[in-house]
Amino acid sequence: MDATALDVLYEDNHCLAIAKPAGVPSTHFDGGEETIDRTAKAYLKAKYNKPGNVFLGIVHRLDKPTSGVLLFARTSKAAARLSEQFREGAVEKVYWGVVEGELPQPAGTLEDWLRKDEAAGRVEVVSPDAPSAKRALVHYHRKAGYGGLSLVELRPQTGRTHQLRVQLAHRRHPVVGDFKYGSETPFAPGIALHARRLTFLHPTRHEPVTLTAELPRSWRGRFAHLLREVPA
Repeated sequence: MDATALDVLYEDNHCLAIAKPAGVPSTHFDGGEETIDRTAKAYLKAKYNKPGNVFLGIVHRLDKPTSGVLLFARTSKAAARLSEQFREGAVEKVYWGVVEGELPQPAGTLEDWLRKDEAAGRVEVVSPDAPSAKRALVHYHRKAGYGGLSLVELRPQTGRTHQLRVQLAHRRHPVVGDFKYGSETPFAPGIALHARRLTFLHPTRHEPVTLTAELPRSWRGRFAHLLREVPA
């Protein structure tokens, strides 16, 4: 991904937030695949003519097929303070998702216990007393329904791996395009899950900052009927 194509939502001396496109990994590990953090570093290096390595603190991640708000720290102090907010559940995260089927209740709370299967690269719902089980909690609101699909707003209270995808799929409402968890509806380049808004306390000013990522263009054509009565 070209650094000039980076969609910057917010930038100051302490933070950088971008709108991550679906299908691009948030961070690199050992692979050679292009990632958003590498692109963000290249953007900062070029913009500020920085010599040597550019610091970029990873304070949270989005799954590769998910789009939306992704926040980075530009200093070690900001990274420590933002990471603490995420750990303590002090960051408000709002996702929009399009799922298969029409949810029977307009709003509610989903509670499950999840366990990651490292070998399979999947997360499963298990009993509360299962080894390594972690509680997962998300509040949802159905915003629209059309053609056997539902547009839902999701506010996770916990931050487990694949949490939203697994909890919805467990109730037979997989996210559209999420073949890993049972969707039968194609959707490219990722899945129909979007990190819509993120609210955090600024690491130095201690004021709330709310960032919103516009829906990807692919949603506008594919889900036009669902989005017709929903604010952009």
